[in-house]
Amino acid sequence: MREESMREESMRKKCPHSNLRRGLPTAAFLWPLSLAAVVFGQQTSPGTSQPYPLPSTTPISRAAPTAAAAAVSPVHISFAQAEESARKIEPAWLAQQTARGSAVYGRRMALAGLLPQATYHGEALYTQPNGVPDSGPLPGTVGPVFIANNSVREYISQARVTDKLSLTGVARYRQASALSKQAQAQAEIAARGLHVVVTLDYYAVLAAQHKLAAAQSAEQEAGRFDDLTRKLEAGREVAHADVLKAQLQREQRQRDLADARQALLVAKESLGVLLFPDPSTPYDLDDTLNTQPDLPAATQVRALAAHFNPEMRSALANLQVAKEDVRAAWGGYLPTLTLAYNYGIDAPYFEATGPSGQQFLGYSIGAGLDISLWNWFTTHDKIKQSQLREHQAQAGLDYAQRQLIAALDQSYNELRAAATIFTSLQASVGQAQESLRLTTLRYQAGEASVLEVVDAQNTLFAAESAVADGAARYHVARANLEQWTGPLP
Repeated sequence: MREESMREESMRKKCPHSNLRRGLPTAAFLWPLSLAAVVFGQQTSPGTSQPYPLPSTTPISRAAPTAAAAAVSPVHISFAQAEESARKIEPAWLAQQTARGSAVYGRRMALAGLLPQATYHGEALYTQPNGVPDSGPLPGTVGPVFIANNSVREYISQARVTDKLSLTGVARYRQASALSKQAQAQAEIAARGLHVVVTLDYYAVLAAQHKLAAAQSAEQEAGRFDDLTRKLEAGREVAHADVLKAQLQREQRQRDLADARQALLVAKESLGVLLFPDPSTPYDLDDTLNTQPDLPAATQVRALAAHFNPEMRSALANLQVAKEDVRAAWGGYLPTLTLAYNYGIDAPYFEATGPSGQQFLGYSIGAGLDISLWNWFTTHDKIKQSQLREHQAQAGLDYAQRQLIAALDQSYNELRAAATIFTSLQASVGQAQESLRLTTLRYQAGEASVLEVVDAQNTLFAAESAVADGAARYHVARANLEQWTGPLP
C-alpha cells in the first residue's frame, strides 16, 4: 500500500491535471484556463477580424431539425406558381431577360445616333499679344502672336446642335431593331425551355409521391400475406416454405419503400433548387399527375408552330441582322452629310455687345460632305465579309425550318404515344389489382401456389409504378411539344 501511495504521488507530480479525472479541480488547473480565456477573448474582440468562424464543439441533435421542419407548415404550390417562382431565380432565364433589355437599349441608342445632338461648349483662350497696335479684330486692340487665334483674349459660349446623316447610320439602326427582335425570340425560347425543366421536375416529384404510395400499399399487402401464411401454417394448411417466401417478399417491399422515400426526397430537393432560395423549404404540390388534357389535332399543332415558333423568329431576325450589315458596308461608298448649328458668342469680350456696340451674340450654320476616295479596299472587304455572314444566316434559317418540321413531327408522335401508353397503363393497374385479389382467394382455397401470389403482387407494384412514370412522360412530352408551338389549348 505504501508503494502504491508513493507511485500515485509521483504520477500526480508529473501530471498536475490528473485531479480532474478524480473530480477534484485545483487552483493549479483553473488558473491556466482563466489565462487562456482572457487571451482568446482578446483575440476574438470586435476590433479583431476573424476570416473564418471556428466550428462549434456542441453535439448536434439530429431530432431537432426534424421537429423544426415539422412545425413549419409546407408551402402549397400549383404548377403556375412553380413556374413563376422559377423565373425569379433561374440564372439562364434571367440572363436572357438581361440580353433582351440590353438589346432594347441598344436599339434606342442607335435611333439616338440618327437624331440631332445638342451640346454646350464654353471656352476661354489667352494668347500672347504681338505688340502691333490696331492689329486686333477691333479698333484699338493688339493682335495675337498665333495667326490661328482670333484675338489675344477669346471667349466662347455656344449651344451646338449637330446631326450626321448616312446610309450606314440608318442600316445600323435597322440592325439594332433586328437584334432586339432576335433577343425577344431568344427570351421566349428560354421561357419555353424553363417550362420544360419545371415540368420535368414538378411531375417527377408527383411521380415519386405516387410511387411512394404504391410502395406503401405493396408493403402493406406483403405484410397481410405474411400474416396469412403464418395463420395457414399454424393450421397446417401450408408448408413453412410459403412462410419464408412471404417473409422474403415483405422484406423486399420494405426495401422498396425505403428507396421510394429516398427518391422522393431527391426529387423534391431538385425541384426546390428551382423554386426557393433554400432548397430544403418544405412544400407540397397540386396533384395533377393523372390529369390528361385532350390531344390536339395535328393540323392545329402545325398552325401554332407556323405562327408562334420563336426559333423561326430568331433565325429570321438573324438573317435581317446580316442583311443590314451588308447595307451598312455598302454605305461606306456613299457620302456622309454633317449639319451643325451654333448659337452664342465667340468674341474678345464675354458680353453680348462690344464697347462700340458691336453685336457678339449670334449664330452660325455649317454643312459638310465627306466622301471616301481611297481606303485600300477596306469598304470592299467589309462588303464581302458581311455577305459571307448573310449566306451563313440564310443557311441557318433553312436548317431551322428543317429542324422545326422534324422536331414537330417527333414531339407530336411522342405525345400521342405517351397518351396511348398512359391509358393502357391505367387499365393494367385495374387488371393487376383484380388478378391479385383472385390469386389470393385461390391461394386461400389451396388452388394456387405462393409463387403465383408473389408474382401477382410484383405485377401490381410494377403496374402502379409504371403508371406514375407514364403520366409524367405524358406531361413532359406535352411540354416538349409546346416548345415549338407555344401553349396548347
